[in-house]
Amino acid sequence: MNNSIISLNHLTKDYGNGRGIFDLSLDIREGEVFGYLGTNGSGKTTTIRHMMGFLRADSGSVTVNGFHPWTDAPEVMKHVSYVPGEIAFPDLKTGTDFFRVQAQFLGVQDLSYMNHLIAMLGLDPSASLKRMSKGMKQKTAIVAALMGDREILILDEPTTGLDPLMRETFLELIREEKAKGRTIFMSSHIFEEIEEVCDRVAIIHDGRIQSVLNLSEFRHGSVRTFHVEFSDEAAAATFCERLPGSWPDGAVVRFDAVAKDVNAAFRAMDGLKVVSLSENHPDLEDYFMNTLQDSSAKEGQ
Repeated sequence: MNNSIISLNHLTKDYGNGRGIFDLSLDIREGEVFGYLGTNGSGKTTTIRHMMGFLRADSGSVTVNGFHPWTDAPEVMKHVSYVPGEIAFPDLKTGTDFFRVQAQFLGVQDLSYMNHLIAMLGLDPSASLKRMSKGMKQKTAIVAALMGDREILILDEPTTGLDPLMRETFLELIREEKAKGRTIFMSSHIFEEIEEVCDRVAIIHDGRIQSVLNLSEFRHGSVRTFHVEFSDEAAAATFCERLPGSWPDGAVVRFDAVAKDVNAAFRAMDGLKVVSLSENHPDLEDYFMNTLQDSSAKEGQ
């Protein structure tokens, strides 16, 4: 998994007033599921639209399977299945009509995989496109995109509108695609689904990459979250000054550390009265919130 299939190199799109994406550099490797995590408006969809060739960067570049999406969009689409964040269907009567047109567009003659997707997602393709619920529209978009059976999947908030049971079914579909060796880039704001299926995740906030995390290392405990309670807030503040990357909440401080960095934390406690110290495995939501708090603190300096 050393071959880079999607590469972002200092990618920038500045809409003004702090909106856009700025100096993004990422490499998504062949065969991995890469999560892209951020709040609404953080820059996830703008990044994906550059990958798809829908937007032209102000500076920097992006390549997908060696092609530049802005100039080589037809070549990119030969290799990519894409689920957009905003679903819009053509003026056709039913899902079946839409799938027929989509199959012609994608050059798909064998519909067995399409039928597998329909069955897996529990979709009734004979339903009216205009009368479909949000969840049904999302299922239809997923089938329409993935029926092409491409080697690269770019998915923008693909579980929007799906109920929890169907979201788990979708994640099983992602596992199937990964087993085939597909390269998958999936944006989301749902921590659990990213943590369940992704190999790595990038956290984006205000258009900038804040962290890239190896989830295998994260899941298996190379990183721990510690909570230490001091006798007073002054002691907590002193500890935070000594240990960058720690977050105070009154007299309680939270910090993340790998095993080799724990001794530095204990040295930072020297001379301070500690009331209690606890350790636990952080979940992705904790890590995300801590990362954003750290970013905000740096911006305020």
